[in-house]
Amino acid sequence: MEIFSVVIFIVSYMLVPSLKISAATLDVSQYVTDGETLVSNSGVFELGFFSPGKSTKRYLGIWYKNITSDRAVWVLNRENPINDSSGILTLSTTGNLELRQNDSVVWSANYKEEAQNPVAELLDTGNFVVRNEGDTDPETYSWQSFDYPSDTLLPGMKLGWDLRTGLERKLTSWKSPDDPSAGDFSWGLMLHNYPEFYLMIGTHKYYRTGPWNGLHFSGSSNRTLNPLYEFKYVTTNDLIYASNKVEMFYSFSLIKNSSIVMIVNINETMSDIRTQVWSEVRQKLLIYETTPRDYCDVYAVCGAYANCRITEPPVCQCLKGFKPKPPQEWIPSMDWSQGCVRPKPLSCEEIDYMDHFVKYVGLKVPDTTYTWLDENINLEECRIKCFNNCSCMAFANSDIRGGGSGCVLWFGDLIDIRQYPTGEQDLYIRMPAKESSKEFITNLFPQYFHNYFVAKYKIIV
Repeated sequence: MEIFSVVIFIVSYMLVPSLKISAATLDVSQYVTDGETLVSNSGVFELGFFSPGKSTKRYLGIWYKNITSDRAVWVLNRENPINDSSGILTLSTTGNLELRQNDSVVWSANYKEEAQNPVAELLDTGNFVVRNEGDTDPETYSWQSFDYPSDTLLPGMKLGWDLRTGLERKLTSWKSPDDPSAGDFSWGLMLHNYPEFYLMIGTHKYYRTGPWNGLHFSGSSNRTLNPLYEFKYVTTNDLIYASNKVEMFYSFSLIKNSSIVMIVNINETMSDIRTQVWSEVRQKLLIYETTPRDYCDVYAVCGAYANCRITEPPVCQCLKGFKPKPPQEWIPSMDWSQGCVRPKPLSCEEIDYMDHFVKYVGLKVPDTTYTWLDENINLEECRIKCFNNCSCMAFANSDIRGGGSGCVLWFGDLIDIRQYPTGEQDLYIRMPAKESSKEFITNLFPQYFHNYFVAKYKIIV
């Protein structure tokens, strides 16, 4: 049996010509066998076969070459492990990047466009790419590992969507420290009308960043600037049809010292997203920050129409004008998941008791699953649209830069709200009226609202 295995292994070597590979690149007809590696030009990253934890199965992965870590930052065949050391990564004569085991193809790259003179290279960014020889423009790469993240986000990687191709880039946790196959946790961008990132456990929401409001994510208002990295959220539009989004993504980059080793990954055992930095002194990755940060970051912990205040007991409090649902469960059980309700129903189009809006400041705005967005109208136009739609529960500027612009409307219950000491994105929540229509129109609405209702309902004021 052992002789048979050796014969198969020798035959597998004969399938591809034996050519010496360079430090970082793989040319046509070259290969990487188990025990060999590619090393990026500056020696930052290494690509090769490995067995995670206590597993004996073999995976092709990428890891930092000069730091001690028990985890690869990227795994190619996480769902299709190889059972022995017969794995070969090859760039075939036709330019196909393939992972083979004996005479079987375990994995092959799905190219956007075929390269004429293909070469595979491990870059110093940790990106493994297939490109035309001499071509360094990432937009023209035939294939790149950065488009298919595992559980780790590296500086320069994109987390989000390429809407032209339907490519989603998201992180998915390992199943266990011994098994890099896809686990229960994932972190990606939900393409609501007002998009936001979610940390999911299976199909359940566990944490959300809040939507991007032009300056930061609504749920990161309390995060201070740091000396290590900066992040950005990018939305690009079609040059011909400006309203058509073609790419939406989050990315981070190191600010000063490019030699700093920093990674962001999903920890499957602690159920969080961890930003880690390599310590030369301690020779290990140290946790720089974690997400979720606290109790109020857990999704919908206070239920609908409730505000989570991490510094005040009890942490869950109904928004002004709402009451607990049901009230008897809030204090003794400390279970706020049922949230709050209005003690008085909305009147909507009843002219004698018309609804109004209450302004809240410093909030993480509600879950955006059921929203409507128009980036080209102002706040007053936004108010009118919400007021004239009985299903609209709240509105806000979608972009808070320069005094605010754009409009987002919320429909259905307002869920997963938290309070920050400061915050620039004001939220206007619909409430039932307490005054007669005549007093309401005169005192609470701007002049053009006043004129609108006088004209529509023939009210004399």
